Amino acid sequence: MSASTHSETRIVPYSADLMYRVVADVEQYPKFLPWVVALRVLSRMREGEREVVLAEMAVGYGALREKYTSRVVLDPVARSVDVAQTTGPFRQLENHWRFAPEGAGSRVDFSLAYEFKSRLLGAVAGVAFGKVYQQMADAFVARAHQLASAERH
Repeated sequence: MSASTHSETRIVPYSADLMYRVVADVEQYPKFLPWVVALRVLSRMREGEREVVLAEMAVGYGALREKYTSRVVLDPVARSVDVAQTTGPFRQLENHWRFAPEGAGSRVDFSLAYEFKSRLLGAVAGVAFGKVYQQMADAFVARAHQLASAERH
């Protein structure tokens, strides 16, 4: 089995800085991301301009419940977020976010590579995984809308 990949680019009506802040604020994920049941930051450290966060996330979809730990590298200067699972149900799980100003809004580039350790879990969850990430991307944009509206008032 090899990793499945997905990438997309979206132009959104929110600033690159706001989109970066929404994705970088991992502690808030359980409040607005579908299927994120809980998230716990295990550690935080600085590496120059970047911040490295080790976070344990619990996700649930139907009867499936899984926990995994990821290393999240936040780079506010480059406006990038890079995530790689360190322990959990995946043989590989990586995602990369890039945010760039585009007109009055921004361009969001997102890429994902994943492979489940279990063939059964891969068969069951793999079908839903594409839809999950589409809905999660929508949730990040909705969160940016919510925060932008709050900042205007």
